[in-house]
Amino acid sequence: MNLTRRRGITAFFIVMGSCLIGLLAVLNIYFVHLSGRRLALDVFGFIVFAILMAGVVLNTVFLVREIRRNERQDSFLNSVTHELKTPIASIRLYLETLERRPLDEAQRQRFYTIMRADTDRLLATVESVLKAGTLGNRQRSSHTRVELYPLVAECVQVVLRRHRLPAEAILLDEVPGGVKLYVLGNPEDLRTAVLNLLDNAVKYSPEGIHVRCHLAIEQYTSAVLSISDTGLGIEPGELKRVFKRFYRASSNDQVQIKGTGLGLFLVYTIAKQHGGSVRAVSDGKGKGTTMFLSLPLDNQR
Repeated sequence: MNLTRRRGITAFFIVMGSCLIGLLAVLNIYFVHLSGRRLALDVFGFIVFAILMAGVVLNTVFLVREIRRNERQDSFLNSVTHELKTPIASIRLYLETLERRPLDEAQRQRFYTIMRADTDRLLATVESVLKAGTLGNRQRSSHTRVELYPLVAECVQVVLRRHRLPAEAILLDEVPGGVKLYVLGNPEDLRTAVLNLLDNAVKYSPEGIHVRCHLAIEQYTSAVLSISDTGLGIEPGELKRVFKRFYRASSNDQVQIKGTGLGLFLVYTIAKQHGGSVRAVSDGKGKGTTMFLSLPLDNQR
């Protein structure tokens, strides 16, 4: 079912529900008018009317919600298919070139670098899908003491390599005063959260990637990682919804951003499991976005 047809069906159910509610209201008024002074019939009619109206409203809400849920799931399947097929096709192309043509060492090394980047991208997609299915039901795992700056620096290098970007595309500021920020957490999950935030900043900056990362202490109790980009931005009404599973903020029609719709959901879930939070700030379309990931500091020596 394509997007246009879904929107038509959604509009149909909303209009139908509104018409039925209006019809019930008219019938209720007519019924009360005919009842005259018969109080018992008035009360009975009002109760029946309330029940019928509630049923129509709930039915319309559930139908529209189900249509939107199916739309998000179909979009997710299409996006995952693209995210899996693209790096596989790229790797296969380079392997066939290496097999069929004699290449000098410099070209071979360049092909190996590209294939490693495509492999990282493929692995990241698979891990996102697997983590989305397990994180919510996972029991609290044993947390270790993690220093944030080296972890973020490692993630920056991974994203630069994955998207084949120059070093200046993503800048990581030094922590003020050279302070070392430690948190208690699962290093693998924290790495997943930071990678997803960086990936989003890169993907949603189609006209030039300028990402800045900054670590700081907030109220002496939390370490806050801010990741700012100058990309497409987010509408105010979507700033909270972008963290829902499968939800993807609407982007410029001329720019087709590929993704699974799971990245920010994973970040939200991981932050929550670590006692922290994540929020998005944007002045609107075309004005960039800043993501704030806040985690409780571990001050134990």
